[in-house]
Amino acid sequence: MNRRNFNLFLASSTLVAMTGCGRWMPDRWRSYFQVTSIGVHKASRKMYVYHKGLVLKEYDIDLGFTPVGGKRIEGDGKTPEGTYVIDRKNPDSMFHLSLGISYPNTQDIAQAKALGQSPGGDIFIHGQPTSGRVTVNDWTWGCIAVSNKDIEELYRTVRIGTPITIRP
Repeated sequence: MNRRNFNLFLASSTLVAMTGCGRWMPDRWRSYFQVTSIGVHKASRKMYVYHKGLVLKEYDIDLGFTPVGGKRIEGDGKTPEGTYVIDRKNPDSMFHLSLGISYPNTQDIAQAKALGQSPGGDIFIHGQPTSGRVTVNDWTWGCIAVSNKDIEELYRTVRIGTPITIRP
């Protein structure tokens, strides 16, 4: 085995050891890896953050109050489905902290317009309301909600421009 192949083997082995053969990466290592994408799986109520395909962490989530199906119009209570990007950070959110999602895109706008409606907007990943904690599931107006501890971690580690794919 030449030196380059050995170094690749060593780096791969280290990553496998750090993740515990598929377990989540320990906090002490997570800060060394940049979040390169986010995946949301609505049916399982899970969100995953990735570094080049490697799962860094899994989060429990709540969704819009009408969780089945993708967002079509303003006020439908649905969380969008598709690929977007994190387009802003809001430290003064009504929901602790929040990360903006670039909904609506041109396709979302066209679909709503065909229905004679507005697609809505202001879709975020956010923490709990600053006025108290919600105790029911799927309570947002279309956003993705996490615990306050989780949004603090996400706010620190997710950069503007990070792609997010939201699946049914």
